[in-house]
Amino acid sequence: MLSRVADTIYWMARYMERTQGMLQILRTNYISSQDEINDFSWKPLLNTYGSGLNKGEIAKIEKDTPKVFEYLVLDKLNSSSAYNNITQARENARAIQDHITKELWQCLNNYYHFVREPEIENQVKYGDPVTAIDLLIRHGLLFTGTVKNTMTRDEGYTFLHLGKFLERGIITTDILRIKINEIEPEGFQSVDARGLRYLLYSLFGYEIYMKTYKGNFSIDQVLELVIYNPFFPHSVIYSLEQLNKYFQRLQPESLPENYEELEFLIGKSLNNVKYSNLEAENVKSLNQFLIQTRKDLIEIGNAFSRYYFGNS
Repeated sequence: MLSRVADTIYWMARYMERTQGMLQILRTNYISSQDEINDFSWKPLLNTYGSGLNKGEIAKIEKDTPKVFEYLVLDKLNSSSAYNNITQARENARAIQDHITKELWQCLNNYYHFVREPEIENQVKYGDPVTAIDLLIRHGLLFTGTVKNTMTRDEGYTFLHLGKFLERGIITTDILRIKINEIEPEGFQSVDARGLRYLLYSLFGYEIYMKTYKGNFSIDQVLELVIYNPFFPHSVIYSLEQLNKYFQRLQPESLPENYEELEFLIGKSLNNVKYSNLEAENVKSLNQFLIQTRKDLIEIGNAFSRYYFGNS
């Protein structure tokens, strides 16, 4: 497969995963904001997804929910908005139509036209934004199902999943940092800590958590699920193990020195997570761990760009 094609498929997947993660935490935070109408701030999300906003601009809209939704979902000038991510994914798909299925192209093309519909804009700006977010998330899930059911398990499928799980690992570390830092220290000791529930909702993990731990709520168990559980599809360890699994498929077609470089970086990050020993009460240590894990994932992404896609 040409490196240009591999790069395009890989980024198509990253844009789609990024969109899904951002929409879910937007949905969760909106529901959370209804419990804290007077004090709720969107500043953490604007710092993460507000591409190009300075502190003053963030301060102007951080408590204006309709403005925040318009900016993060629809703003064409915000390179990190859901609209631009979906547009980028669709443009990438258009460039490689010979390497993806007709159904996958139609799925992304429909998603692109859907996010541009006036009804979505009106819901986000003036109506119930959760309704719009739910519809957009459903399109993202349709994309995932279309990939699973129509794509051949070739190199393109491999690069698609490399992009997907690299981006998912980054998203999970971002969401963990955002939500952990929102929880008051005494909340870590509260059996029904509201912040922990919202953290799980942000990662599609609340129902899985309740079934796994039988409703016994604690920060240690939440971290165990979200960081270390190999069966939870949004855990950090699951993302890294899937990244490693799909990367190994590239070995027969890779230059040995390129493969060894990526193998080292992925293995190092996987082992750093697997053999870490985090204490929930030590918020500073937890933050450092998440920052380092994110840096490792970014380094892996840069290495793919350099060694497999021919980018400097």
